[in-house]
Amino acid sequence: MGCLTNNGLLNLNMMLQTVCYPRRIVAFTRLFSVSSSRDLNQKWREERGLPMNPNAFGILTDKPDYSYMDGRPTPMGGRQRGRLLKQKEIAAKIIALTNEMDFAVGRHKQMQVEAENTKKAILANKLKPKGKLLYKT
Repeated sequence: MGCLTNNGLLNLNMMLQTVCYPRRIVAFTRLFSVSSSRDLNQKWREERGLPMNPNAFGILTDKPDYSYMDGRPTPMGGRQRGRLLKQKEIAAKIIALTNEMDFAVGRHKQMQVEAENTKKAILANKLKPKGKLLYKT
């Protein structure tokens, strides 16, 4: 009796072939991963004040890979240079956004003062004596 392989589904075809032909079990089991993955315990790291990514910074990533015995400075690595440039960009962005916020706060105060001055000017012009009362003063 033959296997049913005319349904067009590759996985079903493979399963049926492994049932009919035991030598193909090895090829079929290679398609699946049987090991489990173990993720970082993020809650534990957060409770202890540790960074979410342990490789983001620290002694192993910030310091050079080697040092000279005579005290010469070691050249920066590619990743270290990239991190330095990224930190400079972030610092420049923070400064620019802080300046924008200071400008917005100052402009808001200036607009409030101008609105108060226009309100005072309108009230001062409204309350003028008219007619005979104008001549008595």
